[in-house]
Amino acid sequence: MVKWALIGLVALIVAFALYVRLAPSDPARWHKPPPDLPLGDSAGQNSFVAVRAGAPTILERLIQIAETTPRTKRFAGSAEDGMVTFITRTRLWGFPDYTTIRLMDETLTVYARARFGQGDMGVNRARVLAWLAAAGIPTP
Repeated sequence: MVKWALIGLVALIVAFALYVRLAPSDPARWHKPPPDLPLGDSAGQNSFVAVRAGAPTILERLIQIAETTPRTKRFAGSAEDGMVTFITRTRLWGFPDYTTIRLMDETLTVYARARFGQGDMGVNRARVLAWLAAAGIPTP
């Protein structure tokens, strides 16, 4: 009986891991303009938004930085569109986090959020601030 319970538990864990890694991502849901906020940082339960003043070339620089981040792929958008969304997956489980970078009217907004769970343990904040630091954009 214990053997079957363990087999069932392992099967549930494997099914969950497969769902997290293989669940389709809908661009209509995740590639949306970030919230309009004033300059500065704003943290949510499973999200982080950084708003900075930015020159037109900064979007391309941030795209380059994002594309060199481990486990990160471009999901939608382009520099020409003025908005790009990336998916970054966690190392162990492959949980997807979505980060949208938008430059509009010299305002740069970087909006990172977790797809699953109630909290992100600060990983979205850390990633956004690391990208901004790598681009030479100071924290206010």
